[in-house]
Amino acid sequence: MADWLLWLIAAGVLGVAEMMTLTVVLGMLAVAAAVAAVAAGIGLPPAAQIVLFAVVSVLLLGVARPIARRHHRAPASLQTGSAALVGRRATAVTAVDRGGGRVRIGGEVWSARPYDDDLVIASGAAVDVVQIDGATAVVLPADHA
Repeated sequence: MADWLLWLIAAGVLGVAEMMTLTVVLGMLAVAAAVAAVAAGIGLPPAAQIVLFAVVSVLLLGVARPIARRHHRAPASLQTGSAALVGRRATAVTAVDRGGGRVRIGGEVWSARPYDDDLVIASGAAVDVVQIDGATAVVLPADHA
């Protein structure tokens, strides 16, 4: 059997094993085996194929694996969209009472209502966004205890 075919089979087996385990390491070894298959296909001797496989494996494991691990450990973006606004500080653009009002969250103006219906928040007051209810920010004064 041709050397390139053996390396290609090894790459395929390692690739399938990577899909089953999701370890990243087997995928890198599969890439190294594919490089060795190309080397065999262009006629390099078996010793050169093995050395190339080893060099590519070490490079991938030594360089790419730490980067992959760093990305794997990084926390995912916690929240997006309107859910990311919860917990943010805002400023009341108008008075906010049970009838409604407006607040500026970042650069956007949102309709707002107080968390407690008995609260009246003055215009210009700092508020904390505790919930987003549809297109309305539910807020509490920033000095709430």
